[in-house]
Amino acid sequence: METYTLGYKFRIYPSKTQEILIHRTLGCVRFVFNHFLAVRRDEWKVNRNPLTYVKTSRLLTDLKKREETAWLSEVDSMALQEALRDLDHAYENFFAKRARYPRFKSKRSHSQSYRTRNQSGGIRIEGNRIKLPKVGFVKIKQSREFVGRILNATVRRAASGKYFISLCVETEKESLLRPNGGKQIGIDVGLRAFCSDSDGNVTQSPRPLKKLQRKLCREQRRFSRKLPKSMNRDKARVRVARVHERIANIRRDFLHKLSTQLARENQTVAVEHLNVKGMLRNHKLAKSVSDASWSEFFRQLTYKTELHGGELLKVDTFYPSSQTCSACGYQNPLTKDLSVREWDCPKCGTHHDRDVNAAKNILCKALEDKSTVA
Repeated sequence: METYTLGYKFRIYPSKTQEILIHRTLGCVRFVFNHFLAVRRDEWKVNRNPLTYVKTSRLLTDLKKREETAWLSEVDSMALQEALRDLDHAYENFFAKRARYPRFKSKRSHSQSYRTRNQSGGIRIEGNRIKLPKVGFVKIKQSREFVGRILNATVRRAASGKYFISLCVETEKESLLRPNGGKQIGIDVGLRAFCSDSDGNVTQSPRPLKKLQRKLCREQRRFSRKLPKSMNRDKARVRVARVHERIANIRRDFLHKLSTQLARENQTVAVEHLNVKGMLRNHKLAKSVSDASWSEFFRQLTYKTELHGGELLKVDTFYPSSQTCSACGYQNPLTKDLSVREWDCPKCGTHHDRDVNAAKNILCKALEDKSTVA
């Protein structure tokens, strides 16, 4: 039976005692990560001996037996082991040239998290509470139901002071599969409107960063005027963090609703393969591109079309979708100017909306590439 792994994020409300224990766990996890990062670094510099996860795990057992670090035994042992796994993965990503050399974690970071595994039912939901190792039963706001086996849980303290838990759940893939409407659609994303489709529909972007820019600037200005290390400064920092959190929540809600709708209604969704990282190098467009969050939108479309039995097709970045007439195929070089939003084809006279025409071309090109590969 094929299985599928999904993540579910919920807000939790720990008591004061549980908050203290969560903070202590975060501190121990950070200490273990930093300690063994220094050990692995020094061992390689002195003896040219690479330490693996298994070796550091044995050293962690000895470390917990020392009198000066016996306090490591007071928190969840699996969380400490997961910190070693994270360190090992950081080294793997570095050697594979996917990331830079691992860095030490700072206790001054206002957003921190730790991960723990589910062993022998140590993580389970009973009513409106969730059981966590060492922490006990914590009140949870479970916004949606799920079926499956909990593999691990990540407890996070956000910069806004709120606490969240992310559950990694393994379930049978058949139970997640949903039907779709069987249609085909092409999507062209943009900055003026979030996207236009081949059916002529235009979806406007909520632009949460732009709409809350004034409030964010005001709160940041107030934060900058507070005295260092004062209570008022910390309160102002929380207000800034909550504005950022609201912006992220508005954006995430919009993307999930739109991607779910497209996956439910269509068998085939065609999009353009965009180099978003390259676009972010353009300082005039970087803020608008980040606010649109196209990469997250395509990521959501990828797994949602799969679960709805559909497919996501991508067209090459350099395909001139905006310059080509979707009726006759004539390529109009005048549309390279981004200010041209509507144009008439010089060959067949068809009137085009720039983005809708591009969406039609993206769909046709994706289907053509698919038939060629097949």
